[in-house]
Amino acid sequence: MDTLHLPSPDSREAALYARLESLGIAFTRFEHVPVFTVEEAGAVNAGQPGGHTKNLFLKDKKSGLWLVVLRDDFRLDLNALSRALGAPRFSFGSAELLQERLGVPAGSVTPFALINDRERQVRVVLDEAMLALRPLNFHPLRNDRTIAVAPEDLLRFIADCGHTPLVVALPEAAP
Repeated sequence: MDTLHLPSPDSREAALYARLESLGIAFTRFEHVPVFTVEEAGAVNAGQPGGHTKNLFLKDKKSGLWLVVLRDDFRLDLNALSRALGAPRFSFGSAELLQERLGVPAGSVTPFALINDRERQVRVVLDEAMLALRPLNFHPLRNDRTIAVAPEDLLRFIADCGHTPLVVALPEAAP
């Protein structure tokens, strides 16, 4: 599936905002240039308060799918995480699989994409330390916007999508 088969960024964003509003979740919206990496996001994040994040769409060796949501400056040890979770070795999921399962193109990965995982095929892992930051900043299903939400509202949104996240102290990679 290519990005031409996804709903437009405006449609994806509008559907998310409608869901957030139906749940009574307040958010602050920021517009910026499109960003595709944590490094690019660093420049636009400077003016936005709160915790900044990165989101990893992973596939394990047995085809299990995972979304790991963590602080943008944390160096995650993927091998240690797979051992801690009892999951087979991780690799990054392809852009095609990301679009198929979470309905967003590469560069727009976010926990809000769980709105599109109606079959609940993606397991969610949240960085425990990230949840102490206020507010938390994520893409709203597109990479030229960021929205800030309270950590408890993120958890409520994830639960409303039918997911129970694993909240863990993530293993850090050696420098």
